Amino acid sequence: MREKIQEIIVVEGRDDTARLQEVFDVDTIETNGSAVSDQTIERIRRAQEKRGVIILTDPDYPGDRIRAIVEERVKGCKHAHLPRAEAKDKRGKIGVEHATPESLRRVLGAVFEPRVETDQPIVTRKMVLEANLIGGAAAATRRKRLGVLLRIGEPNAKQFVKRVEALGVTIEEWEQALAQLEEEQG
Repeated sequence: MREKIQEIIVVEGRDDTARLQEVFDVDTIETNGSAVSDQTIERIRRAQEKRGVIILTDPDYPGDRIRAIVEERVKGCKHAHLPRAEAKDKRGKIGVEHATPESLRRVLGAVFEPRVETDQPIVTRKMVLEANLIGGAAAATRRKRLGVLLRIGEPNAKQFVKRVEALGVTIEEWEQALAQLEEEQG
């Protein structure tokens, strides 16, 4: 029996929908490319009001662009980030449709909700700089791995800072992920 997902998942295309429906009892809204239409945004807005929305786009530039458009125009969406390595097929093509059932269960089980104002301290741009995640020879590799550990995807430096702030990564989560990163890089 497939697990039922209450929220509607925003994906890029029908192959993503087909893959998700192999694993879950789920409804999706397909953006059909990075030029997200006003009509699609209105469907997503309505879905957000009625059932909630999870954005699960490909871990690449077009997917990040779609995520940003939807996030900007529909407030309160949840986010699931699939690491690039888990979204590749044998030929190196990237897409949600290539993810294993285990990867999909894991990323959808660790969905981030948008940050709500809180008194709990969150990670700042200064902390990202101090962790050697911007600039330097190893910054991109460190940033990608830390993005996976924090379940925020594998963004570039600018997007990394935005995501840790927007998703409200706490100091405790940050320190645990950094410790694991340091241990792995030994």
